[in-house]
Amino acid sequence: MKSLYLGVDTSNYTTSLAVIDSNNNIICDKRRILDVGLGKKGLRQQEALFQHIKNLPMLFNEMDINMSEIESVGVSTRPRTVEGSYMPCFLAGDGFAKTLSHSLGIPFKRFSHQEGHIGSCLIHNNIQEKFLTLHLSGGTTESINCVNGLYNLELDTIGGSLDISFGQLVDRLGVKIGLEFPCGSELERIGQKGKMLHIKIPYKINEGYFNLSGLENYFSRLIDEKHYKIEDISFTLFSLFADIIRDWIAFSLYKTDIKTIFIVGGVASNSIIRNRLLDQLSDFNVLFANKELSSDNAVGIAYLTGIKKGWEV
Repeated sequence: MKSLYLGVDTSNYTTSLAVIDSNNNIICDKRRILDVGLGKKGLRQQEALFQHIKNLPMLFNEMDINMSEIESVGVSTRPRTVEGSYMPCFLAGDGFAKTLSHSLGIPFKRFSHQEGHIGSCLIHNNIQEKFLTLHLSGGTTESINCVNGLYNLELDTIGGSLDISFGQLVDRLGVKIGLEFPCGSELERIGQKGKMLHIKIPYKINEGYFNLSGLENYFSRLIDEKHYKIEDISFTLFSLFADIIRDWIAFSLYKTDIKTIFIVGGVASNSIIRNRLLDQLSDFNVLFANKELSSDNAVGIAYLTGIKKGWEV
């Protein structure tokens, strides 16, 4: 009989439960996106926490799993694996998973949400050597030197955005043109019908770090001026993201022998960005999580629960 591992993730916009077996087969993947009112650009933490508390029992009841076969429970308890990283929405998953582990009498393991994203890529690409990870999501845009350690992932942040994330920029522009939050998938669909605008868009990467709020102002003006089609603006935005990521990677890997790059998080599911990067980074081993595992999920947490020790927070 195969061992089963249960993962729980309560990020700011998705409640997730997942079960995998010891052969890394995904047995169960349950998610519920949190409700965000039309025209809103996000949720307050108390709103997200309340929805997670409601969603977790409902998702648990949907799981067709023999709970006696679960060997351990893992959960994301914070956004990133750094001291002081904290968001109240993760308390819902932490309490749920801890109660479940006590009632079943099985081990309980804590990870970060960021580790879960990396785990969602590792589950199909079990890299043992050092690798670079770019975490691109609604809340995080950063580069991380990674080691797949024996007991836990060893992560060292070396760069990223100093203000808003790629995901925040996409959502703010999407809401501006009337899309429902979160806007990434719909803005990508619009952009796939567009073409590159031949305009010079300035950006600067300094020692691995950069700012994106200037790009928000720039693209907001393009939308307001109405000189260009929205589909062309969208395609240009995502193509620019790929160019920034390309230059960012070039700096991050300068003077290293690392050749493997993980690109994870919701923004990494964008096909315009993926295709452009794969063309531009042919000298590297560029690995993405499967598209369905790029957005927030508990599969990566379940995977880590089966192979890692977890952290005490």
